[in-house]
Amino acid sequence: MTGRAGGLDWAGLMRAGLQGLRLHPDQFWVLTPAELGLMLGMGPTTPRMTRDRLADLAARYPDAPAPAGVVLAETTGDHQDDHT
Repeated sequence: MTGRAGGLDWAGLMRAGLQGLRLHPDQFWVLTPAELGLMLGMGPTTPRMTRDRLADLAARYPDAPAPAGVVLAETTGDHQDDHT
């Protein structure tokens, strides 16, 4: 998305947006470069969840034990509305 001088490649972006995505010019010009990049499939992507990534997340965000005396509700999937 960047040109040779480090700026945005407007000609390439316009070609991709107007011809590739078939956007109307007013639709193109209201997009941010990040939104256009996302529509074009460019930019950062979410990495796949691997065992190592899961272990890293679990280490960074450990489950806190429930305080003493607190009983967590279990869901059974059988929900009845009291307003019947």
